[in-house]
Amino acid sequence: MRQGPGVWRNVARGIRLNPVIEFLDIRRTFVMGDQQVHAVDGVTLTVNDGEFVAIMGASGSGKSTLMNLLGCLDTPTGGRYRLAGREVSGLDDDALAEVRNAQIGFIFQTFNLLPRLTARQNVELPLAYALVGPGERTERADAMLRLVGLTDRSDHRPHQLSGGQRQRVAIARALIHRPSLILADEPTGNLDSTTSAEIMELFNELHDQGNTIVMVTHDAEIGAHAQRTIRMRDGRIEGDVENAA
Repeated sequence: MRQGPGVWRNVARGIRLNPVIEFLDIRRTFVMGDQQVHAVDGVTLTVNDGEFVAIMGASGSGKSTLMNLLGCLDTPTGGRYRLAGREVSGLDDDALAEVRNAQIGFIFQTFNLLPRLTARQNVELPLAYALVGPGERTERADAMLRLVGLTDRSDHRPHQLSGGQRQRVAIARALIHRPSLILADEPTGNLDSTTSAEIMELFNELHDQGNTIVMVTHDAEIGAHAQRTIRMRDGRIEGDVENAA
């Protein structure tokens, strides 16, 4: 399998690698009329525990389809996908839903918060789906809100929060079930430059704490925060480089 440059550096240091993402010849083909569109075309890729990876590329390059496959929101036409050691490429919809809730934390450009719920209640949602008791849900949600600096906003609803605060709530929600993988889709796309910098500083802190992060972005300045950049073109990986520290 293809490895990022940082992976080989860790091998040289004698550091044991624990793959979170293992793609082997992953393909996703869509049929449009009498044509086949190869949105992802034979991607082989490994992301190891604790890496921070940016996926970049022009519109139509396949990066969004790749993100959907990584997040088990879509299934590949061909190839194999192991997530945190588990083969997931052949699972049915119910099993994939369980994998998403247990293993993946999602952060979206549009925040995807429920407007009638408070910040705390939004953060608690993944635990509610997992049937965690209310006392533990509240305790863990409050801990996550402290982590993202929103203790004093826990009882506010989304319309009472700024864009940056709403994204922090979304980040807290993504972390609440201690996922193996954090997937961020254009996480600063709806934010101004100052707020974007604050959110990326939070991402850097999460990475420093050992979280595995894969982020799709079109913004080179945002992508530079990652330790590794994968560039997509025509459904294939055309570049995989380690960023300068």
